[in-house]
Amino acid sequence: REAESFKEQGNAYYAKKDYNEAYNYYTKAIDTCPNNASYYGNRAATLMMLGRFREALGDAQQSVRLDDTFVRGHLREGKCHLSLGNAMAASRCFQRVLELDHKNTQAQQELKNASTVLEYEKIAEVDFEKRDFRKVVFCMDRALEFAPACHRFKILKAECLALLGRYPEAQSVASDILRMDSTNADALYVRGLCLYYEDCIEKAVQFFVQALRMAPDHEKACLACRNAKALKAKKEDGNKAFKEGNYKLAYELYTEALGIDPNNIKTNAKLYCNRGTVNSKLRKFEEAIDDCTNAVKLDETYIKAYLRRAQCYMDTEQYEDAVRDYEKVYQTEKTKEHKQLLKNAQVELKKSKRKDYYKILGVDKNASEDEIKKAYRKRALMHHPDRHSGASAEVQKEEEKKFKEVGEAFTILSDPKKKARYDSGQDLEEDGLNMGDFDANNIFKAFFGGPGGFSFEASGPGNFFFQFG
Repeated sequence: REAESFKEQGNAYYAKKDYNEAYNYYTKAIDTCPNNASYYGNRAATLMMLGRFREALGDAQQSVRLDDTFVRGHLREGKCHLSLGNAMAASRCFQRVLELDHKNTQAQQELKNASTVLEYEKIAEVDFEKRDFRKVVFCMDRALEFAPACHRFKILKAECLALLGRYPEAQSVASDILRMDSTNADALYVRGLCLYYEDCIEKAVQFFVQALRMAPDHEKACLACRNAKALKAKKEDGNKAFKEGNYKLAYELYTEALGIDPNNIKTNAKLYCNRGTVNSKLRKFEEAIDDCTNAVKLDETYIKAYLRRAQCYMDTEQYEDAVRDYEKVYQTEKTKEHKQLLKNAQVELKKSKRKDYYKILGVDKNASEDEIKKAYRKRALMHHPDRHSGASAEVQKEEEKKFKEVGEAFTILSDPKKKARYDSGQDLEEDGLNMGDFDANNIFKAFFGGPGGFSFEASGPGNFFFQFG
């Protein structure tokens, strides 16, 4: 009678959804009369409402041990198994209910739910092997609708989220599990995996080591720990060689590090960028550009790789590409330094689209006044139209064009003001210099100082000398 009284009080609290008090009274009923199946069944129901499915499972199992014909006991055991992700055990419980009551609609529905979970498990297993992690996450989300307390499903989902680069979501799932069970090796492994893929390798190793303490045979944690340590060591050795100026060794070490784990995108992006820096130091600009391109393919937000590649483009006079990279950088980080780099690249691009007067004269950009004069004398005589009067019309036209360009080049580079404007990429038209109306013969006459006409006369086959009139 006393046990029944406790049970009735428990029922009253259960009806009011005060499950903690209900649990206390059902416990008193069990303590008073420990061989009553319904008391365990009721406490199991209460624990299920509190989300304590593992404890609820123990009570449900005890209820059917005491009374194998207790339908609600079998139903609750099945529901607990299903909530904890054991769909096979759940199916057996629901089948037992149907043996006792073949018209039980709840058992029929729950049996279908268990079959659905089993199906999602099978699909997820296949898709994980195929590395189709998005589909695994989808399957686990569907399975968790029926098995909300299944740590195994949650861990698999978290691992796939980490492999998809969705680290905050993966961390959140793993942390939830660790709050309930701080010794869960799988959750510790996933936490480590997220840190590892975010290039926090030292912290990641700590979690892998902790996971291996809880489960020494944890294969994934063991492999990840080994990779993390190897990657950290190789990268640090590469950095040391680079600082010491041993670029060849640094290149080899970064290359070896890149072969350790292709899945570690963030670390590999940094390794590619580091190797790109080495290549640029070795003046291998195209290889450096390729490395930086690989870095930004792996991590589109990696500013350092864009800056390194842009500098390589500048060094190889690929100014349009440099401007594009600097624009990307400046859009992401609007600093004075990035603005200036972009401006410099834009000036060089503008300059590259004009005639290269230094190239036309065949002199260096730092050529002296005398070198510029000597170069003009040589090129002007080489391309003067009179020298090519016997050539074909096509050759005459080409040489005339070159003669005019040589005159233009001398006009600009021999005038310190114009030369400064030209070197800084400013528009020469602002100086009132219209190259369309330019007369190269006037420059030629002024330079050579001839009082009258001038001509080229043959002094032998293919040889000419310049003669003032």
